[in-house]
Amino acid sequence: MSRVRIPHEEYHERIAKAAKLAAEKNLDVLLVNSTESDYANARYFSGFWPLFERAGVAISAAGDAALICGPESIKFAADVGHIDKVYPALYYRESANPAYPEFKPSTYRDIFKGIGVTGDNLRIGVCSMLDTTVVMMEGLKECYPQAEIVDAFDIMVSLRSIKSANELACLREGFRITHLAMEEVRRNLRPGVTELQMVGVAQRVIYENGAEYEGLPMYVFSEKSTSHAISRPSHREILAGDIVQLNLSAKVDGYSPSIGYPVCVGKLTPEKREIVTFGLEAHRWTEKQLKAGVLSAKVAQDYYKLFSDRGYKDNFAYGPCHGIGMIEVEAPWMESTSTYLLQPNMTFQVDTFVSASTFGIRWEKGVVITEDGCESLCPPIGEIYELEI
Repeated sequence: MSRVRIPHEEYHERIAKAAKLAAEKNLDVLLVNSTESDYANARYFSGFWPLFERAGVAISAAGDAALICGPESIKFAADVGHIDKVYPALYYRESANPAYPEFKPSTYRDIFKGIGVTGDNLRIGVCSMLDTTVVMMEGLKECYPQAEIVDAFDIMVSLRSIKSANELACLREGFRITHLAMEEVRRNLRPGVTELQMVGVAQRVIYENGAEYEGLPMYVFSEKSTSHAISRPSHREILAGDIVQLNLSAKVDGYSPSIGYPVCVGKLTPEKREIVTFGLEAHRWTEKQLKAGVLSAKVAQDYYKLFSDRGYKDNFAYGPCHGIGMIEVEAPWMESTSTYLLQPNMTFQVDTFVSASTFGIRWEKGVVITEDGCESLCPPIGEIYELEI
């Protein structure tokens, strides 16, 4: 059976595009680094997702590339990666910090030489600085004390913001599987079960239907923990009358969409109904603003104004949308200070979080920008669920 995935040739197209952008910025080499939890930049070019260790990809301005891994991942990276040149380096070892005294590691000089980059006065672009450890950075400086090291995060944003047909296919498949998990969790939700038991239901469904992993730590929050913008499920027992926030996600070949909506175990109280209803209104409002050519800051500014005008200023937490792709939350965010225009095939999560004093709710789904609006990447959401108990 065919599997939805990114084809081998697309990885090489990405490397070529990155090399062109690096050359335009007068970079000799582009270095992207990733961790196990935020694997996206290295996996974007290589298909490799590290375990325990870190990973990186070095790309020359001429278009040659090398995959960098930790000492224990040499065979793993070579078997699953889409880059032929693989270099193990101590800079990318696991956090237990083993010395590997019998191991002869590669240095950044070895790696860069392997892709045709020589000399001392290099201009090195690093993406992203947030995923580059002190050990990696000190290694670069030790190997190239005369180099100019610059932040090249904008290159990765420009590459990853516009999705290809294959990327959209991965996202749509992830949303399809996630929708199945949402329905199954809702069917099993009742007083007496725990948040983590419901996570188990979701995990079973996504793996049975073809996901490679969770796209994010599954959100099944009840009552007080629903007020957390970011949190983790617990052993808390769900009770009658609780509002439960579901945000589930299925990863497909690295792409990690999610669907989110609130469910009440019983009838909503007037306060909860007010917040749920306003959140849904704001969610639908946001979706109507999205189309190619729109200034991102304008959407965010008007979104905040909607909260303020309706008396929900104190319930506001963050802007209306964030990018979606290999990581469930990826650049670019849509904020009041954003300067970019929406473009066709940009993908966003319409992420509407409303925080009240003792609970919160989130309506969330993915869309792709089109010339005259946006297209939902998942089945419709928007029904207000009150479970009979």
